[in-house]
Amino acid sequence: MAFPKSKYLKPFKNIFILILVVFVIWMLFFDANSWLIHHELNTEIEDLENEKSYYKKEIEKDKKDLKKISTEEGLEKFAREEYYMKRDNEEIYIIEYEDSLKTTD
Repeated sequence: MAFPKSKYLKPFKNIFILILVVFVIWMLFFDANSWLIHHELNTEIEDLENEKSYYKKEIEKDKKDLKKISTEEGLEKFAREEYYMKRDNEEIYIIEYEDSLKTTD
C-alpha cells in the first residue's frame, strides 16, 4: 500500500525537522517550563503587582490620616465626627437628609 505523495508531508520525511517539531511542541505545551505555565505566572505577577500598588496607596492614605489624628485638635475632630462624642456642656444634633438614609426596597 503506497501513501499518497503530498507536498505538505514532504518536510516531515526529514528526521531533523520531525524531531524539531516534536521538540517545539513539547517545549510549548508539555514541559515544566512551558509557555502556558509562563503565561499563567506572568498574569499572576501582574495581578500581585497591581495589588501591591493598591496597598501602597492605602498605606500612604492611612499614614496621612494618622498624622492628622496625632494632634489634639485632629483627635477631637475625629472623635466628634466618627463617634459623635461631645463635651459635657454641649448638645449634638444629627441631621440626616432623605437621600442619605438607607432604605430597604
